[in-house]
Amino acid sequence: MTRNAGSVDRILRLAAGVFMLAVALYGPGSGLDWIGWLGVVPLLTGLTGWCPAYALSGIGTRRRGT
Repeated sequence: MTRNAGSVDRILRLAAGVFMLAVALYGPGSGLDWIGWLGVVPLLTGLTGWCPAYALSGIGTRRRGT
């Protein structure tokens, strides 16, 4: 797996993942708390720098040579 997510993209993914998990853990019991657990996906893609959707579509936000 080659990294295909740039620095800004990774930071935004990490922030979104942490926020979504925080809502799932500490948010009100609205019945939709399970949606917050989807925050694991952006968290993992932010940590690894590899996005499967980018890989499938052939795009990426990472600059070449970095």
